Amino acid sequence: MSLFGFIGAGNMGFALMKACVKSFGQNQIAYYDLSMEKCSFVKEQLNISAENDNISVVNKCKYLVLAVKPQFLPEVLEEIKEAVSDHIVISIVAGVNIKSIKSILGSATRIVRAMPNTPAMISKGYTGICFSEDNFHDSEKELIYKFFNAFGKYDIFNEKLMNAVTCASGSSPAYVYTFIEALADSVVSLGIPRDKAYTMVSQTILGAAAMVLEGGQHPAHLKDQVCSPAGTTIAGIKALEEFGFRNAIMKATDACYERAVELTEKN
Repeated sequence: MSLFGFIGAGNMGFALMKACVKSFGQNQIAYYDLSMEKCSFVKEQLNISAENDNISVVNKCKYLVLAVKPQFLPEVLEEIKEAVSDHIVISIVAGVNIKSIKSILGSATRIVRAMPNTPAMISKGYTGICFSEDNFHDSEKELIYKFFNAFGKYDIFNEKLMNAVTCASGSSPAYVYTFIEALADSVVSLGIPRDKAYTMVSQTILGAAAMVLEGGQHPAHLKDQVCSPAGTTIAGIKALEEFGFRNAIMKATDACYERAVELTEKN
């Protein structure tokens, strides 16, 4: 018997499994994926053999992690619904709410809905989580928190905010990567070698984020500290404002949120 069972061993599923191995041990992980290639990869990387099917995973675990694509989830839930009993189901499936999962698994099923992000792949992730309105023992919650701590940080939200969580942390790494690419390209045009450009920009973002997280100062205050009167930085900030940098971020959030709502309603 294992603590955690994973249905789905894609990029995110594997990342969470890898983190769980470090925190809970190999013998606490069971998994299955339709792709034999993915199962072979997990076996090679973590030395854990796949189960024979999804039902076997359900029967071997207490905490069942759903890590499949949204379009495949209904079929998976129909397949396993008779096997799910006193399990706690942890869903990282984007755009699928608790009500939708309960509609197939049953109203008594205890569910944790989660939105991790890709930095979880290197244990630097952020996850927004919400609990179904069911009874969870303190010991169960402690273990769930340990699970999410294994691959980064987490916060608990009301489910109605989960689409906003998608905007703030689920999708936003792509915005950061776009910023890194654009800033690196701009300094490459000034003569900086590309490999050094990516390192410089990425390390700068890492350091700036650490100052917000560890220093406790408002981002606007930290920005002002860099902006000397009539200096280079304020000239750059002025250009960002002129070309709508803030508005572009806010519009991206609006578009992301609207799409998240559409997907939730569809699923």
